[in-house]
Amino acid sequence: MKISSQTLQVLKNFASINPNLLVKPGSVLSTISTNKNIFAKATVTEQFPASFAIYDMQQFLGVISIFDDPDFTFGENSVIVSSEGRSVEYVYANQEMVVAPSEGVAEKIAVKDPEITFDLTSQGLNEVIKATAILQLDKINVVSKGGTVSVVVADPKNPSSNKFSLKVNGTSTADLAMAFAAENLKLIAGDYKVNISSNGVSSFKNDKLNLEYFVAADVKQKKA
Repeated sequence: MKISSQTLQVLKNFASINPNLLVKPGSVLSTISTNKNIFAKATVTEQFPASFAIYDMQQFLGVISIFDDPDFTFGENSVIVSSEGRSVEYVYANQEMVVAPSEGVAEKIAVKDPEITFDLTSQGLNEVIKATAILQLDKINVVSKGGTVSVVVADPKNPSSNKFSLKVNGTSTADLAMAFAAENLKLIAGDYKVNISSNGVSSFKNDKLNLEYFVAADVKQKKA
């Protein structure tokens, strides 16, 4: 079995959310942060044959990087990664030792009737992340006021802090200000459709990949 570069990109991204990964039979991959405030799921082209757990995803990805376009043979207790006469047998972890999403979590946290909906382009996302680093701020705020939606990098507790603001194409049914920890927006580069509910749950759906993130607000909503 081969694993595409696109799926490897998803695996690398998921490893930044949670160092563990539980793979279930089929084509859906999902992960959840240890704090349970980030959940991500992706539907990939591969069909994984059975359940298995990886405890240290960075190590597993490092093993894969040894090879050029390797084959994967998934067994009962381990996966063999091989190419041109070379191979590594990587033993699975005990599934009870890894942090993984519970059954039905996607349905439980689905964003229904969002108060804020907007498009976040790849360029916009890059600018926002860059602004957090340059301004040394750790909060990304989504502000809707009078029907206008903006993504603002600023300290919500300090009105005199430096501020970066990006007006986005969106709609809102309420004047709200929601703050997210910048470190929680661990998104693969791309364009996203964003939905935010006043209860503090948000979804970021990639426009090209079958990939979606659910992120909890770091600061509870307030009127903008």
